[in-house]
Amino acid sequence: MKTIAVDWIKCEGHGLCADLFPERIALDEWGYPLIDGRPITPELEAHARRAIEACPTLALMFRLGAPAAG
Repeated sequence: MKTIAVDWIKCEGHGLCADLFPERIALDEWGYPLIDGRPITPELEAHARRAIEACPTLALMFRLGAPAAG
């Protein structure tokens, strides 16, 4: 299963990811992504990939396997 992960060192809080993939990404009060850890369904994979590829700092990625706890 695929989920989305954030490299917090690279993320600068541009917020583009939430604009492109609101089904799984919201923004906190500072503009940083709040990732819904549920697996990415096949129907949403193209949307997730678009958000990952559009990230200006390359901070988003797919993570394979079980979602991280917490």
